[in-house]
Amino acid sequence: MLLRLIAIAKNTFTETLRQPIYAVIIVFSLLLMLLAPAISMYTLDEDIKLLRELGLSTLFLAGLFIAVFASTGAITEEIESGTITTILSKPISRPVFVLGKFFGIAAAVTLAHILIAMALLMVTRHGVLETANDEIDWTVVSAAGIVLLATLTITALMNYAYDWNFPSTGIVLGTVFAGFAILFLSFMDRDWKFNPSNNHFNLFDIMASALLLMAMFELVALAILFSTRFNEIVTLTFCVGIFLLGLISDWVFGRFAGKHLWAKIGTILTPNLQIFWVSDAIYESGAVPASYLLLAAGYTALYTAGILALAIALFQRRQVG
Repeated sequence: MLLRLIAIAKNTFTETLRQPIYAVIIVFSLLLMLLAPAISMYTLDEDIKLLRELGLSTLFLAGLFIAVFASTGAITEEIESGTITTILSKPISRPVFVLGKFFGIAAAVTLAHILIAMALLMVTRHGVLETANDEIDWTVVSAAGIVLLATLTITALMNYAYDWNFPSTGIVLGTVFAGFAILFLSFMDRDWKFNPSNNHFNLFDIMASALLLMAMFELVALAILFSTRFNEIVTLTFCVGIFLLGLISDWVFGRFAGKHLWAKIGTILTPNLQIFWVSDAIYESGAVPASYLLLAAGYTALYTAGILALAIALFQRRQVG
């Protein structure tokens, strides 16, 4: 069973990476990260804080769209194309199929999230040129330029020589090279000197990015749930609606949960995405303690497991032939 689960997850992961919308969202998000310093420079003394908030917002929205678009067609397309009957005719149970789809899409979302998060770290490391006397951090610019050049060159060679898919290969290689760049920047300062204590990376941004990734897992599970019964348009609509409702769940349900049953039920059923969005702490110079991260991880695991269990139950009774 485990081998079948891994096979479905691997195939789903590959298919997601090859979807054009996957690459488009990532490229557009990286461009927004590149423009964020220029957008952030028009404040008085909160430039770097606004830059970090814009970066986290871009990361959150990119993860939302990738999770939703990748998940909406995960099961629906298999049913509409008829390939689901071929898959289930083999010794593959429906729970294994649903879980394999989830893990494959979650892996693809994680890959994109890590790439965009590393771009966020580079951008915040560079900072905003607030005055004419501020100098460009050529260490960051050079590292980013080498990552881009190496990714495009090797991806083009692999595409030409072995016919590898250009977008998916570029995303994987870009993530690997960006990881090496982040490692290099962790030890080198803006003067090209070995100075790990002055690398200007903020632990808060890393912790906040990890929290947003947890929120993406919940959205992937919800999209899998809806796709077991509805088409892509309805699934997309429900996911976006729940995303927006989850951001204000404390205001909609939380304040009435102690008095009304409907509010208490709404609090339980609606994912509380507010616990993953901690950008307000940027302006308060706050921090994300490890205990909070563990609490959020526990909430994510329980909520995701519950949604997947419901998705499996619904898919068990779905007519696919």
